[in-house]
Amino acid sequence: MRQAEARKAPGSTALTEAVARYYFKLMAYKDEYEVARLYTSGEFKRRIEQQFEGDYTIHFNLAPPLFAKRDADGHLVKKEYGPWMFTAFGFLAKLKFLRGGALDIFGKTEERRMERQLIVDYAKTMEELIAALDSHNVELAAQIASVPEHIRGYGHVKEAHFAKAKAREAELLAAWRDPKAPAVAA
Repeated sequence: MRQAEARKAPGSTALTEAVARYYFKLMAYKDEYEVARLYTSGEFKRRIEQQFEGDYTIHFNLAPPLFAKRDADGHLVKKEYGPWMFTAFGFLAKLKFLRGGALDIFGKTEERRMERQLIVDYAKTMEELIAALDSHNVELAAQIASVPEHIRGYGHVKEAHFAKAKAREAELLAAWRDPKAPAVAA
């Protein structure tokens, strides 16, 4: 991306910076294995111990995709789990080698499939941008490349952000594909 931007829009780094930030964001999604690793790496416990003294108990509010019940709208409902989850997280963190394979039960959820598809779609979109990039459209290209900024959260929260981001992306891509169309608000 940097080579294409330097060649086609000299002096600009907006697109390169957006791609570096948001392609990474898409590839660094936190699946169940990563969440388990983060909780058991030791850093989480160190930070808690720095903030609290005395006798305390940690509880987790989770909606495991394989076990959680759904509400009337079909959203997963969180349930409280006790400190024994550290043991479960430790076990799950060791199973990260399953990620992406036939035995990756979490990878088969709709949310994980969507996250992997976002990466593929982003790469294709960036190829489209590179093909027609010039100094006049580089800012629009950077806006398109920045769409993943608005995809955040988990579960139904992420779904809602995803829908809004994809709608915004469609508007921006329409402007990209038809430069004579009215300008899209930033």
